[in-house]
Amino acid sequence: MNGFGGWLAQFTQVRSGIGDLARDAAADADWPEEPDELETYVDHLEAAGASTAALETLVDAWAQYAARR
Repeated sequence: MNGFGGWLAQFTQVRSGIGDLARDAAADADWPEEPDELETYVDHLEAAGASTAALETLVDAWAQYAARR
């Protein structure tokens, strides 16, 4: 897995919101791999009925990811 999903996978053992997101993504067979854009992941979580907190965690995680690209 490349891109955001690959980056996110490194946090599966972290006890925090980003860790929760990483574990959820790892368990989600439909987690998108492309296009590697924030909107892709927001749309996916919204379609799955994610909470506002989960969407905020996603945006925070994306900001960290984007800063390292």
